[in-house]
Amino acid sequence: MKRITSPLVLFVSVIAFVVALTAQASQTRLENTRDQKAVLVTGASSGLGRAITVRLAAEGYFVYAGARKDKDLAELNAIENVQSVRLDVTVQKDIDAAVEIVERAGRGLYGLVNNAGVAVLQPLIEVEEKDFDFQMNVNVYGPYRITKAFSPLILESKGRITMISSISGIVSDPFFGPYSMSKHAIEAFTDSLAGELTRFGVKVSAVEPGGYKSRIIDNMVKRMEESDDSTPESLFDEELKNTIQTMIKRRESAGDPKDISDAVLHALFDDKPKRRYLVVPGQQAAEQTIKAAIEELVQLNQGHAYSYTRDELLNMLDELLEDYE
Repeated sequence: MKRITSPLVLFVSVIAFVVALTAQASQTRLENTRDQKAVLVTGASSGLGRAITVRLAAEGYFVYAGARKDKDLAELNAIENVQSVRLDVTVQKDIDAAVEIVERAGRGLYGLVNNAGVAVLQPLIEVEEKDFDFQMNVNVYGPYRITKAFSPLILESKGRITMISSISGIVSDPFFGPYSMSKHAIEAFTDSLAGELTRFGVKVSAVEPGGYKSRIIDNMVKRMEESDDSTPESLFDEELKNTIQTMIKRRESAGDPKDISDAVLHALFDDKPKRRYLVVPGQQAAEQTIKAAIEELVQLNQGHAYSYTRDELLNMLDELLEDYE
C-alpha cells in the first residue's frame, strides 16, 4: 500500500533540512574566517587607520579595528571582514580585553599595525609637561604596550609588525619637537625590535608618511582650541600660528591615503618586506627627508679622528645600495 506523508511531517522535514543547511553554511563561514590572516589596526576610527582597515578588509584579510567611541565602533563593525575592538592604547585594561577577544576568536593574529597617534605642536621650551606626556603616552608608550601585549600571538604565527611612523621621525622642524621626538623613538623602536624578533621569523617595518589626508591635525587644533589653560603669550606666537595655518591649508592638496595602504600591505604580506617605506605625495617631501638623513650623516662624519673621506663614504653608499637592490 502506498505510504502518504502528512503535510505536517513534510513541513517539519523541510524545516529541519533548512536548519541543517544554515548551520552548515554558518560553520563553513566560521572556518573560512578562521583561515583568513588576521591583522589588528590601532587608531582605526578615521584617517589613515580607517583607510588601512578598509583596504585590508577589501583584500580579504580579517581586521580587528581598534577605536574608542561607540559610534566609530558601530561603523567599523558594519564593514565586511572587520570586527571593531574598543581599544585606547593608553589604557591597559582595554589592551588586556582586546588580547582576550583576539585569543578567544581562535584565528590567531598574523599582523599588527601600530597606527594610533596624536600630534602636539609647541615650542620645546614652552610646551606643558602634561601635553608632552600626552604626546609620548599615545605615540611611544602606546605602540610599546600594544606590541608587548600582542607579541605572543605574533610570535606564534611568525607574523609581521608595522609601525606607522612619519617623515617627522627623520626631519625635525621648529615646533614639531614633541611630535618628532615621538616618531624618532618609533624609528629606534622599529630597528631594535626587528633585530630582536628576526630569529623568531617575525618581520618589523616602519611606514613614514608625509603630506597625506589625516585627522591628526584637525584633532590637534581642536585640542588647542578646547584647552582652558591660561599660559603667558608665547615667544613664538606668530611663527607658531603661521605654521599651524600652513598645515591646515596643505590638507586641501594632501595625498590619497591609498599610497599608505599599499605600503602597509607590502610590509605585512610581501615575501620580502622592506624595513622602511617612505610614502610622500611629491618630490619635495622626498627630497627634504632624504637630505635630512644625509645631513645627519655629514654631521656625524665631520671633523673627528675617524672621519671618512668623500670617496670612502661613496664606497659605503655603493655597497649599501647593492645590498638593497
